[in-house]
Amino acid sequence: MSAVDRETPAARILVVDDQETNLRVLGDMLAHLGYDIVPALDGEQALRRLSSRPVDLILLDVLMPGLDGFEVCRRIRSNVAWIDIPIIFLSAADDKSLIVRALESGGVDYITKPFNAAELLSRVRTHLALKTARDRLRQLAEDKDELLGILAHDLKNHLGGMLMSVQLLNEKAKSINDSRFQRMGANILRATDQMLSFVKEFLANSEVDHGRPMKFQPVLLQDVAAAVVQRHAEHAQRKDIALLHEQQEEGPLVEADRAALEQVLDNLVSNALKFSPSGKTVRVVVGQTPDGRGEVRVADEGPGFTEQDKQQIFRRYRRLSARPTGGEPSTGLGLSIVKKLMQDMRGDLRLESTPDHGATFLLTFNPAPVPA
Repeated sequence: MSAVDRETPAARILVVDDQETNLRVLGDMLAHLGYDIVPALDGEQALRRLSSRPVDLILLDVLMPGLDGFEVCRRIRSNVAWIDIPIIFLSAADDKSLIVRALESGGVDYITKPFNAAELLSRVRTHLALKTARDRLRQLAEDKDELLGILAHDLKNHLGGMLMSVQLLNEKAKSINDSRFQRMGANILRATDQMLSFVKEFLANSEVDHGRPMKFQPVLLQDVAAAVVQRHAEHAQRKDIALLHEQQEEGPLVEADRAALEQVLDNLVSNALKFSPSGKTVRVVVGQTPDGRGEVRVADEGPGFTEQDKQQIFRRYRRLSARPTGGEPSTGLGLSIVKKLMQDMRGDLRLESTPDHGATFLLTFNPAPVPA
């Protein structure tokens, strides 16, 4: 037995063929190399055995009575628990159209009968090795996400505590009128706030990446818009920016996830305030499109977006040409989160902007279903 054979002795292979002779030949050939063979004489039996016993690879005959190989493959690919199992088709027909059909139905390879033992074993080893590599990469990615999530959550808690302490120290420095301590406190406060903002957006982005389930319900756009504007009123006041909530008409009920919608508007309003100079106006306008969809416009009078900005505006960790006007943190994650959440809510997101003439984000949502 070769070194490669010893590396994967426990791999389990489902062999599906309506000819007992083929099953025996394949089974003996593969079992001799240490593979665990699960035989099946037809498609239904193959699916039953797959349900009770997971496998690492499937060798699947194309032409069988009852369920043919194509249908068996489609059913396997429709099950999320089996979707990554590599399937090698076996057939006596060397027909190009059958090969294309086999690959289109979800197969990873195609071998014609009578098969060459060396070729068959080489392809089995190759696809098992590829599956092992994919499984390891997936596990590494999951471990990385879990570790980063733990670190980010811990950082968020510690940074929140630091921020509160620094705010108290900063107020104390002001009360004793020590300019040196005030500068130091302001620097620490700014750095802590920036780190905390990054961690919060990193966690939000991670949650969106993992596809949190949407809880669709009828939502009044004007209620959500009013709540978001109220939340950002203090920030706007500190920067001497007029933050207005306007309604063109009675806003409709839309179908959305309220928490996700609030997160979208929070990000857009926060960005508008962040990049707007003092003395400008930010408007959150609720209305309705001619075809009855709910619409929200978040419009600012900031620097707008260049054509280069527009090409990468929704990509993660991209720093655009504009810079925050009040030293606020900018992570490059907010707009990518907005885009993903709008897609998940089946809404539309559009940007209207020219350099030095502000920017308007237009959000449109499907109307809520009318109760029967």
